[in-house]
Amino acid sequence: MTENSNENAIIRMFHVHKRFGKKNALADISLDVESNEMLLISGPSGAGKSTLLKLLYLGETLSEGQILIDGMNLSRIASSRIPILRRKFGIIFQDYKLIPTKTVYENISLVLEVKGMKSRFIQKKVNSVLRTVGMEERLNAYPPSLSGGEQQRIAVARAVVGGPKIILADEPTGSLDPESASVILDLLKEVHDSGATVIIATHDREIIKKSKGNVIYLREGRLEKPSKSRTEKKKTKTS
Repeated sequence: MTENSNENAIIRMFHVHKRFGKKNALADISLDVESNEMLLISGPSGAGKSTLLKLLYLGETLSEGQILIDGMNLSRIASSRIPILRRKFGIIFQDYKLIPTKTVYENISLVLEVKGMKSRFIQKKVNSVLRTVGMEERLNAYPPSLSGGEQQRIAVARAVVGGPKIILADEPTGSLDPESASVILDLLKEVHDSGATVIIATHDREIIKKSKGNVIYLREGRLEKPSKSRTEKKKTKTS
C-alpha cells in the first residue's frame, strides 16, 4: 500500500472501499498516481482491477473513502460536473466497445463532436490519430470487418484523440495475439511519452515486463505491498 504524500499526484485515493451487497470488491485502497506515470495494476481475475478503474471515471460509485482526480473530489462532485471529469479520461476496453454500425472514422470523430469542435478540425485530428495507429487506410471500414488487433488500435485512437490527461486501459491485450498485444503496448508507451498518465489493468506478465512501468498488485480487493521498482522510483524523484 502506498502512502498519500505526493504533491505531483493527479489521482489520489484515500481508504477506498467498494462493496456489492455484502461482498467487498475493494477494501481500504490508498494510492497516489503521479502525473505522467505509467502504472500497471496486476492481479488474478476477480481481484478488483476493473472495479478500481471504473471508480475513477464514476462508472461505479465508491462505498467508502475518497478519490481525488486532478483536484476534483468524486465524493462531492455535482452531477453537472461529471462530464467535465470524464473528459479527463480516455478509456480502452478489452472488448473494444466500438459502435458496429458506424465507420472507423465516425467512431473516433464522435469524441470530438460531443466537445463541439468544428468539422475541419475533427477531420484533421482523426486522420492524424489514424496515421499514428497505422489504420489510416481503414477509416471507412466498419468494426465487424476488422480483426481484434485492428479494433483495439481503433479503440486506442478513440481514447487518445481528445488529448485526455489520463488513459485507462482495462485488459487491453487480453484477447489479442502476442504480435497485436505488442503493437498496443507500443502505442500506449507513445501516449505516455507524450505526457499522459497511463493506467493499465492486466494479468499479462509479458506486458508488465515489457512496459517498464510501475506495478501494483491487487488480491481479493486489497492492495499488496508496492513493487520494489515503484518504491525506488518514488524515492529517486523525491530525493
